[in-house]
Amino acid sequence: MRGMSAETPPPDVPADDDLDRLSSKELHDLAIHHARRHLDVKFLWRLLEVLPVAEAAAGEMDEAQADIESTIGHVDDVTDAGRGKVADELRPFYLEYLRKHDVHPR
Repeated sequence: MRGMSAETPPPDVPADDDLDRLSSKELHDLAIHHARRHLDVKFLWRLLEVLPVAEAAAGEMDEAQADIESTIGHVDDVTDAGRGKVADELRPFYLEYLRKHDVHPR
C-alpha cells in the first residue's frame, strides 16, 4: 500500500477531481457503492487483501491479526473499512479505485 499516494494523482488524472476533498468515510462509501453497483468483486477482494495492513498501520494489531487468521472476518470488515483511522489508512486505495473508474461525488 505504500506505493499508493493520496498526494499525487496519476498523470492521466486531473489534479482537481473533488475526491481529495471527501472524508475517508465518504471515499469508502463512494468506492463500495460503485463496486457493489458494478459487481466489482476484484475491488472488494483487493480491499480484503489490503485491510489488515491498514489496520496494523492504524494501530489495530489485534484486528489485523484476527483478519489474517480468518477470511470470514473480512466480510464485516468491508463495512468497518470506512471508519476512523483504518479508513484514513485506506484513502489512497479508495482514491486510486475511484479515479481509475472516473467516479466523482455528486
